[in-house]
Amino acid sequence: MKNAGYAAYLVGGCVRDLLLGREPKDFDVTTDAHPEDVRRLFKNCRLIGRRFRLAHVVFGREVIEVATFRAQHAGDEEGGQIEDGGRIVRDNVYGTIEEDAWRRDFTVNALYYNIDGFSVVDFVGGAEDLRAGVLRLIGDPGIRYREDPVRMLRVVRFAAKLGFRLHPQTETPLHEHGCLLTQIAPARLFDEVLKLFHGGCAVQTFELLRHYGLFKYLFPATDECLDEDLGLTLALLSHALGNTDARIAEGKPVTPAFLYAALLWGPMRKRTADYQAEGMTEVQAMQVAAKEVIEAQSRHVTLPRRFAAQVREIWLFQPRLQRTGGKRAAAVLAHARFRAAYDFLLLRRAAGEDLQPQCDWWTKFQDGGEQDRAAMNEQVPRRRPRSRRRRRSRSNGAASKTNEVGPGDVAR
Repeated sequence: MKNAGYAAYLVGGCVRDLLLGREPKDFDVTTDAHPEDVRRLFKNCRLIGRRFRLAHVVFGREVIEVATFRAQHAGDEEGGQIEDGGRIVRDNVYGTIEEDAWRRDFTVNALYYNIDGFSVVDFVGGAEDLRAGVLRLIGDPGIRYREDPVRMLRVVRFAAKLGFRLHPQTETPLHEHGCLLTQIAPARLFDEVLKLFHGGCAVQTFELLRHYGLFKYLFPATDECLDEDLGLTLALLSHALGNTDARIAEGKPVTPAFLYAALLWGPMRKRTADYQAEGMTEVQAMQVAAKEVIEAQSRHVTLPRRFAAQVREIWLFQPRLQRTGGKRAAAVLAHARFRAAYDFLLLRRAAGEDLQPQCDWWTKFQDGGEQDRAAMNEQVPRRRPRSRRRRRSRSNGAASKTNEVGPGDVAR
């Protein structure tokens, strides 16, 4: 781009992380070239975005995001459009590099690296805040939060990730503007929740979300349980989020399904107990409760259907795993969702539920060979079969005798 006469700078998180001595996850470029100009320069480029046009330049598996310098909004001129509440709906307003700096979210994310002079360009005091470990929003925080309420979640995420303290002017409005999150599309909040809890700092993030009163707008039913069930929900979430952080640190995969199974277990368990009190069996109650809890949650933060199905399977496997032995144990072990359900059983035990014998049995069962498993099943006390009750049938108003129950008719 430089050879074509355009200015180009590394910007944002990559510059911040390099100055902190961390390895950047990706690299972003900002330029005075418009997206169409970037596409003409690079054949391996595609344009994305409606609110603000971006160019993605692809190099093998790597994607370099290239954004044109942005300027402040002036009503709906030059492509900018703002709703009455101040939320940005279109953002195609181009400007200079200094104008671009003042449009960014945090001072520490508004640092530019100039490859011409190998220097850092700083218009907003980001270098000083970086040295002081302070996270500060650029501009008036109240206005910035109203422009895009998701910035409140970004503030929490970066504070947890960087271990920075919040500047007082950035921090104070968080307690007042949380309700603005209800204006955000649930599908967008799903992506933000994954960034919050799959970024390697889930425990600290969760604590900050609760401290600033933001968690209740993401998971209202769970937030109610946190204050009602004597700490069981909090204990389970603490262990789940801690395990998630540990897996990410070790480079192991994590799934939204397990995260949501933990986040919504409290409301699901509470609803299940209500239905059992009305006479439903445990499995029936869980099936109805799972459907209702997921549907209610999706009105706040979407849970895509493929993950919702996995969440239900993890939950509905719990009664099976609470029973040990039997002919179906091998089939349960072979199920694709067994490992996630087993890990969830261990999580419940770690959170304080009385499940040690079941956890020990399934741990030994899956580690053993075929002969060991057969022996374990033989050791399980067999339940006495229950005979079916004699049914009375009526024909022409008269009662008829039922046949005796034969050996093949024993109910299972």
